[in-house]
Amino acid sequence: MKRELKKIDLPPPKPFSLSTMVGYFVILVLIALSYWSGIAVEFSLSRLIEGLPYMADFLSRMWPPDLTVLDRVWKETLLTVQLAWVATVISLFLSLPVGFLAASNVFESKALRSAVIFFLNADRAIDALIVALFFVSAVGLGPFPGTLALAIHSVGMLGKLFADAIEAIDRGPVEALESAGAGKLATIRWAIWPQVAPHFISFFLFRFELNIRVAVVLGLVGAGGIGFLLTQYMRLFQYQKLATVVLVILVLVMVVDFFSARLRKAVL
Repeated sequence: MKRELKKIDLPPPKPFSLSTMVGYFVILVLIALSYWSGIAVEFSLSRLIEGLPYMADFLSRMWPPDLTVLDRVWKETLLTVQLAWVATVISLFLSLPVGFLAASNVFESKALRSAVIFFLNADRAIDALIVALFFVSAVGLGPFPGTLALAIHSVGMLGKLFADAIEAIDRGPVEALESAGAGKLATIRWAIWPQVAPHFISFFLFRFELNIRVAVVLGLVGAGGIGFLLTQYMRLFQYQKLATVVLVILVLVMVVDFFSARLRKAVL
């Protein structure tokens, strides 16, 4: 017996809508932009493949790591952590008032907020390496200019994060205190601070973690720490000692990331 096939009525194809056409146009623009940018940066997969033997040769020169310099590397690693910690603490105290001044729901003066926001944007736009070069030229080589550079550069990011957290609070407690005649400082202390304090602590820990990574890079301009030791071994072509520094940096970053993530989770 022949089975009767059921006829399935498929819906008619939908005509192209304006949003669909715009979506395809945006995709084409992104593809063209990526191709144009790839040509500008001379991206070449063949050159990368040709360079693989040289990469392998570089890595072979780093093996085995020279552990005789481990004591010095650990001292510089500790100095890097101390540099990042002091810089983050300084930036915290500088960012607290800046964050409140930049929040639109705390201070209504547009001129004041515009000036503070301009400072935060300018601070984030200038890289920490440039700030470090400025302080190195002012106070000389060593960890002190690196600490100052990290502290100033961190204010831009922490101030912005603090302001965003303040603007996202629940307005209920604030309005209750204001209706009772409380002043600005009392409102900040009893209505705003309890809501944003956990987020501030989380931002502080995250910035400390990031500052450790940046502190390593600041060694390239003589700002002290393990980055300076990394640059020194690189210039002297002491690749096995360089390997020891790289391994210690990897361990440092992973340990700090592990504990920072746990602390941020516990705080929030």
